[in-house]
Amino acid sequence: MSKKGKILVVDDNEEVLIAVEMLLSGYFEKIETIKNPNLLSSVLERDQFDVIILDMNFSAGISSGNEGIYWMNVILKADPEAIIVFITAYGDLDLAVRAIREGGTDFIQKPWDDEKFITTIENAFKLRKSQLEISNLKLKQKHLSEDISAHFPDIIGTSEAISKVFKTIRKVAKTDANVLILGENGTGKELVAREIHKKSLRSGEVFVNLDISALPDTLFESELFGYVKGAFTDAKADKPGRIEIASGGTLFLDEIGNLSLAAQSKLLTVLQNREISRLGANYKIPVDIRLVCATNKSLQEMVAEGLFREDLLYRINTIQIDIPPLRERNEDIVLLANFFKEKYEKKYCKPIFKLEGSAIEKLKSYAWPGNVRELQHIVEKAVILSEKNSLDGNDFWLSENKLKISKTLDLSENEKRLILKAIEKNKGNFTLAAKELGVSRKTLYNKFKKYGLE
Repeated sequence: MSKKGKILVVDDNEEVLIAVEMLLSGYFEKIETIKNPNLLSSVLERDQFDVIILDMNFSAGISSGNEGIYWMNVILKADPEAIIVFITAYGDLDLAVRAIREGGTDFIQKPWDDEKFITTIENAFKLRKSQLEISNLKLKQKHLSEDISAHFPDIIGTSEAISKVFKTIRKVAKTDANVLILGENGTGKELVAREIHKKSLRSGEVFVNLDISALPDTLFESELFGYVKGAFTDAKADKPGRIEIASGGTLFLDEIGNLSLAAQSKLLTVLQNREISRLGANYKIPVDIRLVCATNKSLQEMVAEGLFREDLLYRINTIQIDIPPLRERNEDIVLLANFFKEKYEKKYCKPIFKLEGSAIEKLKSYAWPGNVRELQHIVEKAVILSEKNSLDGNDFWLSENKLKISKTLDLSENEKRLILKAIEKNKGNFTLAAKELGVSRKTLYNKFKKYGLE
């Protein structure tokens, strides 16, 4: 069984320090000893300990225990959750009760029984672990309630392009491989990241996201790694970073391409060593995260230009998922439009709208530079403003410069697109649209009916 736990022993008696170290070295990972309690502050600044064994009396001839309680308060100021076990040569029950009442965990009398000593420290170590687990759980619950309260719908689509994404998600989710998600703005990169987490073995743990593009570089380190009280002017209390909160679960770094080279180096070190150090702290905290990153930039081009570390790119894209833009999943547009239509019908207490053929054709003929996010916004706007029981092409105002370039030479398909473009440009005025197309108003109206655009 592997040894865990770090123990600090503080006693002015060299023989006691040696005896405790020999006794506990077979049970715990690290035993550190100091004779002079004045060194406590500097020792606690560079490391954290699971149990601190503290002598109650350091001055010759003094047995009040006040020195031990004084140093206990120094320890608790540095680490409010510290587990302190007192040892003393004087079996004073009142002193033991006072020490525990003021913040101690347990009390051992010299000379001690070895077996009882070991049991006491093991129980203290278990208590420390339980307290840390509870504290960590509270932090994660707080993060969940603050940051992940919104409902994230499942990814919608049946096209071949999006089906490939689903297939990759199913393959990679059960592993702990780091994933890089590439896609244009609005394609649903965060939805894919959450789907990976939901289908992973870490699904019962927290999903923590951080949008790099929304974070000034000066705040990146404190946000990602956390800080200790006093690390800088506004650091009024210890605060864990996103990596520490995400330990055991999944960390999603959105817009990773916006990370500065200095920040990239720090992130790489974390991924290599699997440990972090809060700002202002000299000790390390082990972390266990599954990293998922996303960007709309070409990281390969950034590597070639010296803007992104190649070694970091290798670390974050064990698996790469490319999300297709909406213009390449044409068959999903109506499915998504109906999904959002139903969502906003309920939200705004609107009647059930029928999606007319002209609306469908118009939505399909648009290039969707903003992808699914833009479609969602357009449908929401149409539902809010419509006063009819159906949505036609006139309810969706799309930029005329963003119509798709037709991939077909079919005359009727291209004619439909031109008709829609002319009607949109002239804001639904058939007379002006017909004039621009070089046909009569009657001809335009007949073609409009012929292609089922009404």
